[in-house]
Amino acid sequence: MPSLKDLRNRIASVKATQKITKAMQMVAAAKLRRAQNAAEAARPYAERMGRVLNALAASIAPGSPAPGLLAGNGRDKIHLLIVCTAERGLCGGFNSSIARLAREAATALIGQGKTVKIICVGKKGNDILRRQFEREIIEVVDLRSVKQLGFVNAEAIGRKIVSMYEAGDFDVCTLFYARFKSVISQIPTALQLVPLSVSREETAAPEAVYDYEPDEEQILTTLLPRNVSIQVLRALLENAASEQGARMSAMDSASRNAGEMIKKQTMQYNRSRQAMITKELIEIISGAEAL
Repeated sequence: MPSLKDLRNRIASVKATQKITKAMQMVAAAKLRRAQNAAEAARPYAERMGRVLNALAASIAPGSPAPGLLAGNGRDKIHLLIVCTAERGLCGGFNSSIARLAREAATALIGQGKTVKIICVGKKGNDILRRQFEREIIEVVDLRSVKQLGFVNAEAIGRKIVSMYEAGDFDVCTLFYARFKSVISQIPTALQLVPLSVSREETAAPEAVYDYEPDEEQILTTLLPRNVSIQVLRALLENAASEQGARMSAMDSASRNAGEMIKKQTMQYNRSRQAMITKELIEIISGAEAL
């Protein structure tokens, strides 16, 4: 049975931990609003970019040449997985859920005889995936020094993807991230970047007929590389909001658990102290009666 001193030390330790978790919860709550606003502001632009590209793809005459980022190279042998996670932990299952989705995709592709290459954007994704796919990880993008995510960060990753595709380093590219829904809900998402995944519903019933100047192929040649960077930016911003939401929820849960542990330890301390006092009183009374 632990001594009173041990119990006091445990209670003090748990209280100190609770102060840290509450502070982290408050910091995450403050960062969440800014990150959520940025993610929600990026959604309309990224979605509109997708609709424009769908309309352009639908307007190309059958049999006409199309850019490789749209039509692909006709092969499906080498797959590039861009796994976006956080640089830090203590955010519940946020990082592990994204890594799990990427791991399942990589395992399925390898089982089909495909070659898999992985680029990890974020330290935690690399820490999780390298246990099983250390040989497949070709690069780790470190964003720990970035105070505020912007297009310049996504553009560097987008250019890397486009240059690798033009060099023939992969055939299909898929982006993995968590889409922010609420503080307690972040949805792991896989988005195919190359070749562009065209929505049949949007292309089947276009809203209007447009004449393009210059022609569709030239516009697509300009927009497709930019779309890769835009989708990467959206993934980074969605991840930033999801990370803070998950951390806020995890720290709130940790604070509640610490509070319950403090109550149990305090109750045990009071019982032990009461038992010790009772024992001392009995010893004093017994000694007095013996005299």
